[in-house]
Amino acid sequence: MLYNLLFPLAEDYQIFNLFRYLTFRSGGALLTALLISFIFGPHVINWLKSRQHRGQPIRDDGPQSHIIAKQGTPTMGGFLILLGLGFGTVLWADLTNRYVWSVLLVTLGFGAIGFIDDYLKVSRHNTRGVPGKLKLLFQILIALAATYWIVQTTSPDLATGLTIPFLKNVLIDLGWFYIPFGVLVMVGASNAVNLTDGLDGLAIVPVMIAATSFGLIAYLVGNAVFANYLQIQSVPGSGELLVFCAALFGAGLGFLWFNAPPAMVFMGDTGSLAMGGALGAISVVTRHEIVLAIIGGLFVLETVSVIVQVASFKLTGKRVFRMAPLHHHYEQKGWQEPTIVIRFWIIAVILALIGLASLKLR
Repeated sequence: MLYNLLFPLAEDYQIFNLFRYLTFRSGGALLTALLISFIFGPHVINWLKSRQHRGQPIRDDGPQSHIIAKQGTPTMGGFLILLGLGFGTVLWADLTNRYVWSVLLVTLGFGAIGFIDDYLKVSRHNTRGVPGKLKLLFQILIALAATYWIVQTTSPDLATGLTIPFLKNVLIDLGWFYIPFGVLVMVGASNAVNLTDGLDGLAIVPVMIAATSFGLIAYLVGNAVFANYLQIQSVPGSGELLVFCAALFGAGLGFLWFNAPPAMVFMGDTGSLAMGGALGAISVVTRHEIVLAIIGGLFVLETVSVIVQVASFKLTGKRVFRMAPLHHHYEQKGWQEPTIVIRFWIIAVILALIGLASLKLR
């Protein structure tokens, strides 16, 4: 908004020329989202507490320690993330950029699904929210609309192409199959982050790490000079997503202030579904979908642990892990929650560095 309003005045007032630079506007988006989180965080948490007297319902089949330690903690804190992210992006991004709106569509749409799911859980005082199949259906519809929009916005020579990390000048044209592939990436990323969100601070920091990585990727992919130097596919206009990623980092950092152990609030599906969907949508825009599986490898591991656990139990009657997702397995082994969280953060950093290395190692 500020870019669209103030940059045209740069000819008369040189100071407004600052809005031309993505780095300046990204810094503004980060600080805006962070300040909104700090300012409104206590009010949002108090309001949630007043509405959720029992807090987030705790699953009976989860770790028994959670029933005692986490009982009464309010959920739906993802609303605070969306508030900072939304204001930070709209205020500082170029609102004529279609990629920004397509990513916002997925983020807010998935966030709305999560919000309804969280609301049903706390209002009914049980862990059953929106039926899984219905939730998945709405996610698919939103992702389908966003993927189609992205394909129509992208240049024809790249619109349905899949790039392969660590290989230069390789572009596989998936044709119309790219649309269901894009839907799979967005929905898969959304639910993977949702599965990871089980301990205080466990999901938000890896999301921030992934957002930082994809902010850099979007900036490089959106710049023809850098893209040519790195021998990666250039996607004109995608650089504007650096502003979105910066706002996501700022909103996440502000939320972490209240979500650090012991958490004052949980993000709930409102935040986890939205942030996972956002990362998936950004990877589709930048044509780095496979790199998302590397950078977001922690989310992949958590998801695979659930799939393996369910498949093993149905086929053999035996469990591979003491409990799934993976972070609960280590809880059952006696690891303290902060130990699990910090070690998983370290893994997320390592995977992000490997994913970013794919930009140069070709």
